Formats: sequence, structure tokens, C-alpha cells
Amino acid sequence: MSLRINLALQGGGAHGAFTWGVLDRLLEEEDLEIAAITGTSAGALNGAALKAGLTHGGPEAAKANLDWLWHEVSGMRDLAIPEWMHPWLPDPGMISRSLQYSLPYAVGDAVTQMVSPYAWGPFYRNPLERLVARFDFEKVQHEHGPEFHVCATCVRDGKVRVFTGDRLTPGAIMASACLPTMFQAVEIEDPETGAVEAFWDGGYSGNPALFPLYRAGLPDDLIIVNINPLYREHVPVTSPEIQNRINEISFNSSLLRDLRAIEFVQRLIATGAVPEGAMRNLRVHMIADDGLMNDLSVATKTVPVATVITQLKDAGRRAAGGFLAQHKGDLGKRQTADLRAMFS
Repeated sequence: MSLRINLALQGGGAHGAFTWGVLDRLLEEEDLEIAAITGTSAGALNGAALKAGLTHGGPEAAKANLDWLWHEVSGMRDLAIPEWMHPWLPDPGMISRSLQYSLPYAVGDAVTQMVSPYAWGPFYRNPLERLVARFDFEKVQHEHGPEFHVCATCVRDGKVRVFTGDRLTPGAIMASACLPTMFQAVEIEDPETGAVEAFWDGGYSGNPALFPLYRAGLPDDLIIVNINPLYREHVPVTSPEIQNRINEISFNSSLLRDLRAIEFVQRLIATGAVPEGAMRNLRVHMIADDGLMNDLSVATKTVPVATVITQLKDAGRRAAGGFLAQHKGDLGKRQTADLRAMFS
């Protein structure tokens, strides 16, 4: 009998390669069935590759789609670095910090902070456009396979919008990954009103939104792949570190809000305040590597570095393997994430 799960995939720029590794490992479990996916930004890109593959071809096609996606992101045709070379690869944290303090990166970062993306006029083009256009959206939108939901933020009202079904267009994926200091807002049809609206990155309002997974008929087990560290040991002191932590806090706030709501419902059910079955009682699980993410800087989020992407994939596979070894037997039975500890 298969274990049915839902997936929630966070955004985090090129650090989304960690999610690639997690998914690559989960797809090797023949008794795991992915029923629904919700994703934001890099999570939306990973989710689109995953959905298209599972819809037409199964796990192996999904793994191939994810490989293709991250080869394209890195700019390299082949990221398969031999296993024996891995111990000699540069430390990803050192690479990330070196890049952050390099002159070209500092200049580029300063330009994005001071110059609006609208200042480029007719020379502007969303860099994700060519990549996203190569997805097979007939497969991404297909009614079969796992449900797939993509989150973006409506600029005018600041609220989350969820795109699903035939609303999953190239524009929806680009909107979900639209950082406003780097990209012009993506104007597409609002799934709620039908009017054309401007959208920014979904991380501001849902990273990712969990409520699409509350629908009856979906499994109770929710695995969140977390990229942005919830906790940092050291207080940031440099300008890039401060800006990075601001972004992490803001991008985690919507997820923490949704987790608070889930934990509140769990307490209501546990105390008998509401009868069993009156509200969804989700079991939350989390796959993350906060130690690694604490060691990385914002630089390797925005500038894909092939060796770091390879190491992030490896880290994701290890994290997923560790989760399965320790908690696979808990799926369908009990929650493994300590939500109360997150808020205490």
C-alpha cells in the first residue's frame, strides 16, 4: 500500500537546488505517492518539473526533468561531478562568502538596490522567460497526477494568489519568482477577479501557501522542504548579511503563520474543543539543513554557481535520506515536526 503525501516547496533562488536533491531522493521510494504540491519561486520551478514528469513518464521522467532544469539554471550541460571528487570540492559556504564580498557582485547588488528594473526600458527582459517557456505546460496543467499550486503576491493588495490547473502558465511561474528589485512585475490575469494584475514573488505572502492542501480527499501528511533557515546563531552585522536576514524573516513569516494555524487546530482537536473530523488535522514533517543554509550567503541565491548547486543537491539527497531512515515509519501515523517548539 502506498504512502500518500503532500509537498510544500519553499522559494530561495538558486538554493532551491537543495529541494532538487530532496525530490530526487523521494522519487526513489516506490511506495511514496505525491498527491499534491504547492510551491513558490524556486519551489514553483521545481514543482513544475516534478508535476510534468509524474504526469507523463513517472518518477524517472520527473528526475530527468529536474536534472534538466538545474543544468539550465547553472548554465552547465552536465553537473554530474564524480563522487570521488566531492571531498575536494571547495566548501560551499566559503564560495558563497567569497562571491558576496567580490567587487562584481557588490557592484551588481548596489545597482539592483538603486536602479529600478523599469529603468532599462526596451532593453529589459525577464531572464526566466526563456527557461520557463521551455516547460511543457500541457503536462504541468494536466488534470492527472498530483495537484499543483503556485503562489504569487498581488502587488496592489499584497495578498497571496494561487494559480492551478489551466492558470499554470509561464507567466504564473515567472510571477511566483519575481523579486521586485531585480525584475519588473509580471502582469497576468488574476485567478480571483479575472482582471489583469501585477504580481511579485510569492514568498512575500505564501512561501509556500499551505491552505490549498487543506482540501478534503488529500492526505494528512505534509512534507515541507525548507530552504530559508528559521534560526540563525549569529546576529548579522554587514549590510548584505542584514538584508539577507530581513529577506529570510519576511519569506518565513507566511509559512510560520500557516504553521501556527495548523498547530492551533491540532490543540483544539486534542483538547476536545472541536470534534474529531470537523477540521483537517494535518501531520507536518520538515526536511531542511539549517546548518548548511546558515553557512551560505544571499550571493549564491541570486548567482548560480555550478559547484554549489551540485553540493546543494547532494545535501538535499542526504537530508531526505536521513528523514526517510528516521521517520518514514511515522508517515500516516504521527507528526514529526515540533511545531510548538518553533513558536516557543
